[in-house]
Amino acid sequence: MTNISADTSAAKPLAPKGIALDTATVGSGPGIVLAHGASGSIESNFGSLLPLLAADHTVTASGYPTDDTPLDLDGLADALVAAAAVERFTIVGFSLGTAVAVRAAVRHPDRVAGLVLAAGIARADTRLRLAFDLWSALLDAGDHEAFARFALYAAFSAEFTNSLAPEAVAEAVASIAARVHDGIRPQAALGRAADTTADLARVAVPTLVIAATEDVLVDPANHRFLAERIPGAEYAEVRAGHVLMAERPDEWHALVRGFLARHGL
Repeated sequence: MTNISADTSAAKPLAPKGIALDTATVGSGPGIVLAHGASGSIESNFGSLLPLLAADHTVTASGYPTDDTPLDLDGLADALVAAAAVERFTIVGFSLGTAVAVRAAVRHPDRVAGLVLAAGIARADTRLRLAFDLWSALLDAGDHEAFARFALYAAFSAEFTNSLAPEAVAEAVASIAARVHDGIRPQAALGRAADTTADLARVAVPTLVIAATEDVLVDPANHRFLAERIPGAEYAEVRAGHVLMAERPDEWHALVRGFLARHGL
């Protein structure tokens, strides 16, 4: 693990296994593929970063299914690679998207040139499995407002959440509840089951791991585990909750763009 400041096996055949992604491509230049988190979206996880990347990269932005299509890690990783607009690309993954990114890098080393892994996991710990269980129970009960309240509670640092005015909290809860869809259940199931611990030592591309030090959903020990197990991984910390890009967008942008520039990606 290399600390930084803010300043191989053959590819396996693509097998999307019926996983259809909602994909858009913007920009031109070296390739970037975005991999969002469970219950998130390209807009919510990468909305502020995407136009900055598209200024000098070809960015493939793929949303996961919003219906009840079952998901498996190999199938989702393969589908993400199959959707890429260019032959070689860096994957910027967030949360569950980091597991998808790692699996894609190991299955398709001829396609993946680099990784950025933010607030990520190799395998869900007990606390995160309990959180996914709670997500599923609330969704099964049809209580979208309770799901939204828990999502808001878990997404951000205590400092950030406590700074919100009551009106802002109510608006955020309503917005999250309105965006609940059937795809969250299989995404939560994948988050609970995914395990890339055996893949990490096989990652053979430049990698930046970004930890969110105030994360209450995914314990930061999980972020550090990625950096410790991926050979030569660079490591950076952002003082923020899980959705670090919402709390510290400038730091997020600088870390991702700096990594890409350093490695010519």
